[in-house]
Amino acid sequence: MTVTVTGAAGNIGYALLFRLAAGALFGPDQPINLRLLEIEPAMKTLEGIVMELDDCCFGLLNDVETTADLGVAFEGASYAFLAGSIPRKPGMERRDLLGVNGRIFAPQGRAVAEHAASDVRVLVVGNPCNTNCLIARTAAPSVPPDRWFAMTRLDENRARTQLARKAGRPPRAVTRLASWGDHSTTQFPDYENALIDGESVQKIIDDEEWLQGPFLRMIQGRGAVVIAARGGSSAASAAHAAIGSFKSLIDPTPPGDWCSLGVVSRGEYDIPEGLQFGFPVRSDSRTWHVVEGLEHSAFATSRIMASAAELVAERDEAAALLG
Repeated sequence: MTVTVTGAAGNIGYALLFRLAAGALFGPDQPINLRLLEIEPAMKTLEGIVMELDDCCFGLLNDVETTADLGVAFEGASYAFLAGSIPRKPGMERRDLLGVNGRIFAPQGRAVAEHAASDVRVLVVGNPCNTNCLIARTAAPSVPPDRWFAMTRLDENRARTQLARKAGRPPRAVTRLASWGDHSTTQFPDYENALIDGESVQKIIDDEEWLQGPFLRMIQGRGAVVIAARGGSSAASAAHAAIGSFKSLIDPTPPGDWCSLGVVSRGEYDIPEGLQFGFPVRSDSRTWHVVEGLEHSAFATSRIMASAAELVAERDEAAALLG
């Protein structure tokens, strides 16, 4: 199994590589080849990471190749983690961020189409991940749209933990929770359709003011809080969520449950077609589908549509910048 990781010398890449090599994604019987992409100035750092991988003596790690060449990086890849992106810097507008990242993800999308395996699945981790994913997907029209995913799993994980903590239960007690929309401050962690030990969240946590206020703000702003606390963006938790995202496609979804993934909209819930949008998703390990028929309050609907409007604006902005 060949796996590509971009931005492999970055914090998320570093947290991700050792778990992949240890079998966290495919299990204890699947050897893997790693193809690690970096820019030339980071190749020395990446060389040191490969030394560490060697020194771990992972039994499943068949081969590691480092490169700054897109064609080499994606050659034969069945799974690709696009973790490398340009973070927003002081004074940088979102328009600037989209323009810079668009020039990264469009060529990567073309490289996926030209070099990856026919069964490739791509997860975009680098932010703004929904629109970066749309850019890469648009640049690769020969790759089916259902092979492209943006990572909203970290938002789901954060929300599950906070709901469980509020209820005095372990995180595993929380099911049927999805983060809708963009991986941004407009996301909506859907507590209305979630369960805690099989019962409605709103029954267990009888505090709508907390759910609509502090809880929602906590999840929407969690990334910034982590940066303020540790002096860097989420890395280990993002890598964990990235592995969880692909595992939720590889492993059948438990009965009655779902997970969060940013997938291409086909118009479900009146979300504009073609957006890379966070939905509740189920998988049978071969195919996936958006869970339909869920009901939302006027409050939840307004939040979901606000996130859709943000993604429409980003899509249009990116299209204007990239031609």
